[in-house]
Amino acid sequence: MNGRERERDTEPAYQLVSRQLREHIAAGKYRGGIKLPTEFELADQHGVSRQTVRRAFQDLVAEGIVYRVPGRGTFAAESDGRYLRQLGSIEDLMNLSTDTTMEVVTPLRRRVDIEAASRLRLDTDLVNTVVFRRRHDDTPFVLTTVYLPDEIARFVADAPEMSEGAVTSHTIIGLLEPHLRSPITEAAQSITVAPAPPDVARALGCPEGHSMLRVDRLYSDSDGRTVELAVSYFLPEHYTYRVTLRRGGR
Repeated sequence: MNGRERERDTEPAYQLVSRQLREHIAAGKYRGGIKLPTEFELADQHGVSRQTVRRAFQDLVAEGIVYRVPGRGTFAAESDGRYLRQLGSIEDLMNLSTDTTMEVVTPLRRRVDIEAASRLRLDTDLVNTVVFRRRHDDTPFVLTTVYLPDEIARFVADAPEMSEGAVTSHTIIGLLEPHLRSPITEAAQSITVAPAPPDVARALGCPEGHSMLRVDRLYSDSDGRTVELAVSYFLPEHYTYRVTLRRGGR
């Protein structure tokens, strides 16, 4: 059993229901005013209580993904054309693959990068990098550079998904985790506003210096090993970022 399966085995029932509904909505299953299943139908389908389904619906309503009409049912909220992603767990980051595609711009290669090597806590200045563009509804909205230590990069070095021009629905951490001895359990994240560098502007079709949302994520496994550094530049006009904060112990 890999790390993702182990974590999903301990996933609360309401989160399982809300995650699957979120994936179905992102895939367009409930577009055009199609009503979502009722609490009774979902409870029967998942083998859970209606209270569990109600908690899942409460989360989706709070996230702005669905809305409820008394006497009519629950419906998916219409998108304004931006890519909306609700992030609250490592699983959410992996599940970017459910409704986007990854296109490799620069294939995996080994090079010197002192800053990235330092952030990965390596005893060498050599890191492995891959650059990819992610699309939603055929619209590019982010360019990401991933930095990997040698011991991690070897797991995906020959993967066809890492070759130049490859298009896949996977995420890098999704490709990596089945090979890791310990699951990824933490993503330390920083968010800033930054001007688009030349390579980002070319890849995303925006002016050089355009204001971007820069998101840096440093992934670690349950043993405390630093596994991956990802530096992403998001087009704000095509991307909405939302995080739900919950009180600890609930």
